[in-house]
Amino acid sequence: MKGPFFYSKILLFGEYGIIKDSKGLSIPYNHFKGSLKISDLDLSILNKKSHKKIKEFLGFLKSIDLKSIDFDWDKINNDIKKNIYFDSTIPQGYGIGSSGALVASVYERYAKNKVTDLENLTKKKLHVLKLIFSQMESFFHGKSSGLDPLNSYLCIPILVNSRNNIELTGIPSQNKEGKGAVFLLDSGESGKTAPMISLFMEKMKNDSFSKMINDQFISATNKCVENFLDGNYKNLFLHLKKLSELVFNDFKPMIPNQFKDSWLNGINTNSYYLKLCGSGGGGYILGFTQDWTKAQKELLGHDLQVVFNF
Repeated sequence: MKGPFFYSKILLFGEYGIIKDSKGLSIPYNHFKGSLKISDLDLSILNKKSHKKIKEFLGFLKSIDLKSIDFDWDKINNDIKKNIYFDSTIPQGYGIGSSGALVASVYERYAKNKVTDLENLTKKKLHVLKLIFSQMESFFHGKSSGLDPLNSYLCIPILVNSRNNIELTGIPSQNKEGKGAVFLLDSGESGKTAPMISLFMEKMKNDSFSKMINDQFISATNKCVENFLDGNYKNLFLHLKKLSELVFNDFKPMIPNQFKDSWLNGINTNSYYLKLCGSGGGGYILGFTQDWTKAQKELLGHDLQVVFNF
């Protein structure tokens, strides 16, 4: 048995901000994917670890009250006996939705009365689906918006207008011949979401940090979302610089130490701007540049991959 593939995602804008009701924009990223599998062969060490995690996750789902959904427990128990595991190329702890893809896979395989008619997906249904995924993914992070599994399940860009107002959206067409690029920079180490979120919530108790988030960070995030969707790249980069500066000055624990110089160099040279990809602390860092050739030279020696050309 091999289930359908579910892709990774990239939260282009909205990290930390959506916790405090900023806008957000999440897109599927089909460079990485995962699917549930059953094998008659002996499982590798990696797949045994995955099987164990899935068993724990399914046990968690049985223990919580998911009022709007039920699961096929006969099918689940049968699959557990058959050593089900998640075969995935999505790196864990990299901020691109490894747990979200697993949640989407489990929902698709086992949920009864699941949402399948995506053409008639009303805002209300979308909100209910996001809430279900939020409850499910809380197993992995302690707290989840549900956005990652929602994006993975629907495989459509999602616009977050506010915590309770999300919609499917389109994004500007890529220009493969364009000089500009959105790219990923590999930090070479995984990060953990829960400690970073806890640190952020602790920092929010500080009046000056809270004021910065509410007065500057959310505003810059919202402008970035609006400018990107409008294809207004000139204004986008004005607000990206502000966002990159705010993160560098006020989110230092979320930036891996070895990339702080590169982060500041981008701000000072305007060759590129870096921002967090997910909660930070490791994994991928997200970059934006109006001159990909120049950015590559500035970041020579780093592992980079293009997500979007414009």
